[in-house]
Amino acid sequence: MASALAAKMGFNSLMRKQAKTFNVRISTMESDLEFSCEVLDQEVPKEEPIIFHFLAKFYPENAEEELVQDITQHLFFLQVKKKILEEEIHCPPEASVLLASYAVHAEYGDYDPAVHKPGFLAEEELLPKRVINLYQMTPEMWEERITACYAEHRGRTRDEAEMEYLKIAQDLDMYGVNYFLIRNKKGTDLLLGVDALGLHIYEPDNKLTPKCSFPWNEIRNISYSDKEFTIKPLDKKANVFKFNSSRLRVNKLILQLCIGNHDLFMRRRRVDSLEVQQMKAQAREERARKQVERQRLQREKQLREEAERARDELERRLIQLQDEADMANEALLRSEQTADLLAEKAQIAEEEAKLLAQKAAEAETEMQRIKVTAIRGQEERRLMEQKMLEAKMVALKMAEESERRAKEAEQLKQDLLEARDSERRAKNKLLEITSKAVYMSPGLAPDSMPQDVSFSRENLSFDFKDTDMKRLSMEIEKEKVEYMEKSKHLQEQLNELKTEIESLKLKERETPLDIIHNQNTEQGTSKHSNFKKVTPSSAACIKCI
Repeated sequence: MASALAAKMGFNSLMRKQAKTFNVRISTMESDLEFSCEVLDQEVPKEEPIIFHFLAKFYPENAEEELVQDITQHLFFLQVKKKILEEEIHCPPEASVLLASYAVHAEYGDYDPAVHKPGFLAEEELLPKRVINLYQMTPEMWEERITACYAEHRGRTRDEAEMEYLKIAQDLDMYGVNYFLIRNKKGTDLLLGVDALGLHIYEPDNKLTPKCSFPWNEIRNISYSDKEFTIKPLDKKANVFKFNSSRLRVNKLILQLCIGNHDLFMRRRRVDSLEVQQMKAQAREERARKQVERQRLQREKQLREEAERARDELERRLIQLQDEADMANEALLRSEQTADLLAEKAQIAEEEAKLLAQKAAEAETEMQRIKVTAIRGQEERRLMEQKMLEAKMVALKMAEESERRAKEAEQLKQDLLEARDSERRAKNKLLEITSKAVYMSPGLAPDSMPQDVSFSRENLSFDFKDTDMKRLSMEIEKEKVEYMEKSKHLQEQLNELKTEIESLKLKERETPLDIIHNQNTEQGTSKHSNFKKVTPSSAACIKCI
């Protein structure tokens, strides 16, 4: 316990020194801590361990100019990022995606597709839950859009990515504004906003667009008595603006914020003190040294990459040469095997040539024998042809004799038929004469003549049919696809992201701040233009409230 107390007391003295330089505050979940008192003597939770929050009390107008040291920039980046994710600072969806891409770059460095594969942001909290619920998009779709912006930030350091994040965040309407619930003399509930530019009066349900603003350079005096708070404009003829807060402690906190912001507002518009100039000079020297170191590391990295590429090229060339040597050895082995085969084939061919020569001699002998046989065959064929002619002549003679004999036989048949016919007629005549002489019977008639028989033939007909064939053809067409390019400028990125996710927005889930932000965007107003637009004369402002 004693060691813990000593550590807390050392921490307390360290914070006093830091607070003088960076305008920070240390707070627990319940209240801010005073630097003039010991930590344990103040209202802190009694349980252990005690959790402290190291936060910036006064927000800078221009983070790039006012955040001198890198550690201050990093802690302030973490604070603003936490407030945006917890929706204490309203952020439109397209700006949320861009801010998330810078937060990823600050954590992971340059984008490398081989390392940062899909799903590497699955466990990261990068977008406000309001933005996620506002669109019908899966975590993979959100990661794809964040990664697309993240890939465009290549070459930036972590500090540069965090500064780009803060430069975008400082233009948000609720950036650096502390809100307090107040009530005017008519009893109307209002919100008082205190930031680096002045005091602003808001409707309770609209924290984006102030009804009236009091720049610090137009305020002459701020004071409170009990729960009543008084703001006196610089113009003495203007009416004094008074309001009541819920507790005296709230008035005390409002007064502290007003005094601190007013003091910083005036100091920013004066020449920097010697201490601040020395700090800025040291920061510039440190940045220049880091830039030189980064360039040296970049050159070394480039040389190392070139050496690795050269090594890889040599290794590739060595492997290629080894492959070529292996191929040459294989080719040589194949050529030797081919030479042996050719030698064997040459020997076989020589033996075959000898056999062919022997066969050629035998063929020559056979040809001579065939020629002699052919000559003998020709003589035998001639004799056979002669015998065939003689046989043909004998056949012709026999055919003629046969035809002559046939004609003679036909003539004999004809003569026989005529003789039979004559015999029949003679018999009939004889019978006729005999019957007339013996019986003389008139009722007897001669035999009737044989009947003629006729024949008929039928004719057959056949029909044949032919079949025709046809063919079909088809054609195919192709189409080409064109690619669209994305702009890399900040406003173009925001518009592009807004356009991409607008179709997936769920209108019924829009919060009142979303609706007001969209109206401001359509009207072309921003925090700074609102500030200029709504800053009337103090008397008119007080009258309207």
